[in-house]
Amino acid sequence: MADGAEQGGAGRDGQAPDTGGESANGRAPSRRSLLGWGGAGLALGAVAAGGTAAALRTGGDAGPAAADATAGAAVPFHGTHQAGIATAVQDRLHFAAFDVTTDDRDALIALLKEWTRAAARMTAGDAVGDGAVGQLVEAPPDDTGEALGLPPSRLTLTFGIGPTLFEKDGKDRFGIRSRRPDALTDLPKFPGDNLDAARSGGDLCVQACADDPQVAVHAIRNLARIGFGKVAIRWSQLGFGKTSSTTPDAQTPRNMFGFKDGTDNVSGADPKALDAHVWVSGSDAKGSASWMAGGSYLVARRIRMHIETWDRTSLKEQQDVFGRDKGEGAPAGKKNERDTPHLPSMLPTAHVRLAHPDSNGGVRILRRGYSFTDGTDGLGRLDAGLFFLAYQRDVRHGFVPLQRKLARHDALNEYIQHVGSAVFAVPPGVRGAADWWGRELFTASA
Repeated sequence: MADGAEQGGAGRDGQAPDTGGESANGRAPSRRSLLGWGGAGLALGAVAAGGTAAALRTGGDAGPAAADATAGAAVPFHGTHQAGIATAVQDRLHFAAFDVTTDDRDALIALLKEWTRAAARMTAGDAVGDGAVGQLVEAPPDDTGEALGLPPSRLTLTFGIGPTLFEKDGKDRFGIRSRRPDALTDLPKFPGDNLDAARSGGDLCVQACADDPQVAVHAIRNLARIGFGKVAIRWSQLGFGKTSSTTPDAQTPRNMFGFKDGTDNVSGADPKALDAHVWVSGSDAKGSASWMAGGSYLVARRIRMHIETWDRTSLKEQQDVFGRDKGEGAPAGKKNERDTPHLPSMLPTAHVRLAHPDSNGGVRILRRGYSFTDGTDGLGRLDAGLFFLAYQRDVRHGFVPLQRKLARHDALNEYIQHVGSAVFAVPPGVRGAADWWGRELFTASA
């Protein structure tokens, strides 16, 4: 829950959306056509390969800046970095972690290619494959259809790889164990953690962010459907009410405790800050980790917030815990939200004081947090809190030391508990139609 940041539309190369592999007549065969030619077995590699998809796009030909500013527009999928990291934060989230259930390396690679083609189409506002309706009614449609008629809603799909894809139970699962970056470290157990294994870890992840929750859910549903038999969802999280912003001119969002959060977040419009704190550089990604140059590392934490206890706490104590004024969001002793904090004016245990870069040797992380409410805990209390997403150049020098300090000293710990956790390597962006999620990792290790 530390203060951190991100960007809108930076680092993309403007290449045209991927249309997938095409046949001699310029049209990729759909799963339905292949079923018509000889059965379901022939369709394995053809889902989401392009074709006459139903056009759902309403964003026109708007450029990246306009796409981030227009609720219904499309955010470019291709670029130097994956979209959904420095992109202006959308209103809704569907995050999914997957277990890989196949042992076949070629099958996994084929799936990643299919996922990439499908992701490129969905982020452009197009349906997967031949869409939700088509000529062959005897076969399941290529697209599940719940996003028919909806605009792209700034959908971004961000892909990550967990430590267990490289090695599990001492086994080199896909011949990539030697390619695991040192920065993709297993997170230590922090004081106060009460992690649920069923809500932690994962071989792969996809972060779907959009301004329409149905668009985000549709994207994850279709990827899970395409991956049936090769991957299975391990856990997922819906989020609303973004709790951080990567656009400094936007109003700072509030968390479930009612406080503005992420005031000092890294700006997506600040390439120097992104290079310094978020993107993996060539010097970071040496040797076996060279495939991560231009990528980032993601820490996902499900943080339960004990809101019933918080709601019975005095305003003064609430403000002392955060080190900020609840109304304006100003640092203790200041008048305006963005006034430079005077850290000695705050209690030594204040969240802002402990999380501030000046208290951590300049360490900053880029946050894309979302609030959640998932029913009750069975004891009459809301299961609510923060789904914390933090991007950084190196987990060992970003989240880990910062969380160690917060876990030991933060007064906020009386009101929160970390109950889910995962870490992922997020590769660089997909550069064009021939590229795919994780290509450099698998081709370099072949």
